[in-house]
Amino acid sequence: MTEHRLAVVVLAAGMGTRMKSSRPKVLHEVAGKPMLHHVLDTSAALAPERSVVVIGAGMEAVEAACRGHRTVVQSPQKGTGHAVACASEALEGFHGANGRGTVLVLYGDTPLLTSETLRRMAALREGPDAPALVALGFRPADTTGYGRMLVDPGDGRLLRIVEAADAGPDELAIGLCNGGILLGDGPTLFSLLERVGNDNAKGEYYLTDVYGLAAEAGLTTRVVEADEEELLGVNAQAELAHAEAAMQRRLRAAAMAGGATLIDPETVWLSHDTELSPDVVIEPGVFFGPGVTVESGARIRAFSHLEGAHLGAGAVVGPYARLRPGTRIDAGARVGNFVEVKNAVLEPGAKANHLSYIGDARVGAKANVGAGTITCNYDGFGKFRTEIGAGAFIGSNTALVAPVKIGDGALVAAGSTISRDVGDDDVAIERAKQQIRPGAAARFRQFRGATASAERKSGKAKAL
Repeated sequence: MTEHRLAVVVLAAGMGTRMKSSRPKVLHEVAGKPMLHHVLDTSAALAPERSVVVIGAGMEAVEAACRGHRTVVQSPQKGTGHAVACASEALEGFHGANGRGTVLVLYGDTPLLTSETLRRMAALREGPDAPALVALGFRPADTTGYGRMLVDPGDGRLLRIVEAADAGPDELAIGLCNGGILLGDGPTLFSLLERVGNDNAKGEYYLTDVYGLAAEAGLTTRVVEADEEELLGVNAQAELAHAEAAMQRRLRAAAMAGGATLIDPETVWLSHDTELSPDVVIEPGVFFGPGVTVESGARIRAFSHLEGAHLGAGAVVGPYARLRPGTRIDAGARVGNFVEVKNAVLEPGAKANHLSYIGDARVGAKANVGAGTITCNYDGFGKFRTEIGAGAFIGSNTALVAPVKIGDGALVAAGSTISRDVGDDDVAIERAKQQIRPGAAARFRQFRGATASAERKSGKAKAL
């Protein structure tokens, strides 16, 4: 917004009973972020002076998720018009005698709405026509259940919106449907809301009635059209899955447009904040949770899972690797198959190629961690760190009992359990002395065979 002060009202009072979930509907996630946060972040692109979220009674979880935005409670819930009216006090300065501003009304269950669409609405509101109200419409393939927008064919003014439950056959034949989003002059909006009644099929106060009242008062109202996908409202789990699929298509397209190679895009799942640099290669079946950044030239092999991790240039991860929050894989480092890394750093050129767990640790530059190695970082009460120096070699099947430090260039023999620090260039061996008993295997088999035969004869053989 450039000329008008802006306030945002997000309607989020619905419990979403069709979701069949104890979690409030707007807190269900799309691409790793609650739907409500998608909407708030999208509206933030217009730099509003304040945002108000309208919630229902007992929705403390939603209130806590609003992250500094003001909330107001709609109780009882008597329709969308009533919900916006509940925000009146919180919008002091944007309506009434004490101020004048523009109010944008959004819905907390429309995660696919884009800031570009909102900017088009704002541009129309600020244009030469300066309509008092701007509505967002769309033309769905299936219009069932949507309110219809009646537009003057001569000058394009929006005359009124008729809810589907109150529409007649001629109105239901209209293809332009109400997307619910409203942008308008604050004083005008709240003045019109005072005149909205509830003489309709649901006995509710519809926000959509303000358009008809505005037309009757000689005010100009306009429609901006958006793609159907943007206005998908999520009311059930199947619709949530639809929204997720649509968001994934957007994220994959953006990643590839930015220069990342997705070998089989449909099998790669990205988070809302995944950052992939040019020349990154992502193999099939990779899942990105929130907080992952990948630098140029890195490769993530098939069926790996990453969350809260950073990969440096040229790093290689997987296949079947898991990187958990706090992980940093520096340039040229390698994490191989069935390796899990948590809150740890692999410095440039370090390797952990097979079947290992590296948690709460630092692995120095060009160090090698052998197959089956684990950092024993938890004693049942607290977490402790392991330090592995540059160029160190950790033999296979080693347990490093933290807190412990392995020096630069040190070598730990395979099969060792290390609980004390190892100095630079030292060799550490901790294992029981191997014993060889010639012929003992044959004698053992002979003994066990005779014992088993005796047990069968006496009826004492154990049931399998």
